[in-house]
Amino acid sequence: MKVKCSVYVATSVDGFIARTDGGIDWLSKVEYAAEEDDFGYKSFIESVDALVMGRNSFEKILTFKTWPYEDMPVIVLSSQTLEIPKALQDKIRLENLNPEVLVSKLAAEGANHLYIDGGITIQRFLQARLIQKLTITQLPVLLGDGIPLFGLLMKELPLRHLGTKNFPNGFVQTTYQVINDV
Repeated sequence: MKVKCSVYVATSVDGFIARTDGGIDWLSKVEYAAEEDDFGYKSFIESVDALVMGRNSFEKILTFKTWPYEDMPVIVLSSQTLEIPKALQDKIRLENLNPEVLVSKLAAEGANHLYIDGGITIQRFLQARLIQKLTITQLPVLLGDGIPLFGLLMKELPLRHLGTKNFPNGFVQTTYQVINDV
């Protein structure tokens, strides 16, 4: 069975996932809070076997008050040595592999569905044609500059629109199937 790789990410309307300094404070504005809706995140995360993220995303998450992936294996891609906090050493695995090799390795270990996160990591997996599904939630803000979700691709990558949901707080969530076989 082929491993499914999915992206579930928030962006500004102008396509940035963070400020140029990596700041993501704009994601947690009080006016964005939704009492009854998690925007499909819980059902998505329950379908995932492991999370693959890059070093920058990992280092940003380490600044959070609590580790958000308590029951989820997390693979951090980095060519640099990273210091893993003692409390997370049994939850984090460091790898320095290209996306194709990593996905094959995780498939051999029994993974069926991977959550791919972090700008550069998402871009590398898209370039390798490994992403099957993109769920992008746009927040009602223009940052003007920042870290883009998408980068250069070697060739056009067609998408099939699967659906769009509008939320009362102004979020617009669009899901695409990535057409990798062209």
